[in-house]
Amino acid sequence: MFYRVDKTISEININEIDPEYMTVGYITGAELSQYGERFGFAPSTVEACRTANPLFRTDVEVHEEYTFTELRIVTEGGEDDWIAIYLMKNFLLVVDILDRDQSTKNEFVHALRRFPISKIKFEKIVCAFIESLIVGGNKTTELAGNEITSLEEQVAKGTASQDFNMLLLEMKKRMQKLHNYYEQILDVAETLEENDNDIFDDNNLIYVSNLANKVTRLRNDVDSLSNSIDHLQDAYSSFLDLKLNHTMKIFTVLTSIFFPLTIIVGWYGMNFESMPEFKWRYGYIYVILLSLVTVLALTVFGHRKKWF
Repeated sequence: MFYRVDKTISEININEIDPEYMTVGYITGAELSQYGERFGFAPSTVEACRTANPLFRTDVEVHEEYTFTELRIVTEGGEDDWIAIYLMKNFLLVVDILDRDQSTKNEFVHALRRFPISKIKFEKIVCAFIESLIVGGNKTTELAGNEITSLEEQVAKGTASQDFNMLLLEMKKRMQKLHNYYEQILDVAETLEENDNDIFDDNNLIYVSNLANKVTRLRNDVDSLSNSIDHLQDAYSSFLDLKLNHTMKIFTVLTSIFFPLTIIVGWYGMNFESMPEFKWRYGYIYVILLSLVTVLALTVFGHRKKWF
């Protein structure tokens, strides 16, 4: 579908496209194969739109007449969408490579009708569409921050679950994915701001600059959360080390208290005939009392020395 933006926003067919008027379009990869040569797009860019690129950091290609890029879009549903964008003078073309739930298409239509017709500028529409792809970023980072705070509380209280490290790893993967996502969009925004092929009016580049600033703030927030996760991992490791040290301390104290019993048992286990306790009537009771007194004395001594 193609739309002409003049005194009104009207849907047109491809044969009605006039470079004198602002035009935006949303088409599929199959349609691009038909129209690509007509628009003068390089075959390599058309071929790139046939399949989804699994990487975030794809190149932004600046040609003499247009700018091309692919975008991998992180969605709230967890499954990523893919689109490609062609930008020419007065012409924005979005190619649907993989849009499972039509969410990207809906954002495209919403961005087109976001501004009053009297205030629409080409740069505004482009930036509004790209900005719509990061809507909810502040909410995502705030929820992630709350989740990290909750995990920190678990570490402080010693109630962290056995799969705590896996939770941290999953969060770190999410933050890394968002970081790459925002870096990808920031690359696009910065390239558009340079305006090497004069697609935009220099007086309207402020809209692109504002977009770049918003994406930069989101990326910095995500990086800050990633650092918090690293610190939380260190805190949890310290907690585990402290817990292990406490356990080893208990075993050391118990060993110190009961080790003398091993000496007593070994001493009276020598079975020399000349040992008087063997023929003594109260020898058995004597060894029992000796063991109890030894344990009790060492327990009192350890308590005074604050072993436990």
